[in-house]
Amino acid sequence: METIQIKYFTDKIDRLAYIDGKSDWIDLRAAEDVVMKKGEFRLIPLGVAMKLPEGYEAHVVPRSSTYKNFGIIQTNHLGVIDESYCGDGDMWRFPALAVRDTEIHINDRICQFRIMKHQPAIRFEETDKLSGENRGGFGSTGIR
Repeated sequence: METIQIKYFTDKIDRLAYIDGKSDWIDLRAAEDVVMKKGEFRLIPLGVAMKLPEGYEAHVVPRSSTYKNFGIIQTNHLGVIDESYCGDGDMWRFPALAVRDTEIHINDRICQFRIMKHQPAIRFEETDKLSGENRGGFGSTGIR
């Protein structure tokens, strides 16, 4: 089990914890009250900084209810925080775009994260033919 040092910038948010054994994602919370008008962009403070172990990164995404509850979307769609972002003042933030007027209150759960190992080194080998079945379509759906 890895150990991660964490610094909290406020005592007004709940401490990080797994979601009652239901997921290996961990919720992050707004560290201040935020009022946004439709079309406004804000970096919402999440109230934490971490020193991730060497070779790891955090993937930060909205919770499934964030859009419905708050009318915000994450502008970079997936935030990646690597182990170099570990200074005493490197507080994590959520880049939000409001699609309607909204209010977010301190301690509201707005996003979630998980810790992942860096992608291993890979080498690309060019070929004229792949051995897999041609499913057509887009991605894994096989539907055009």
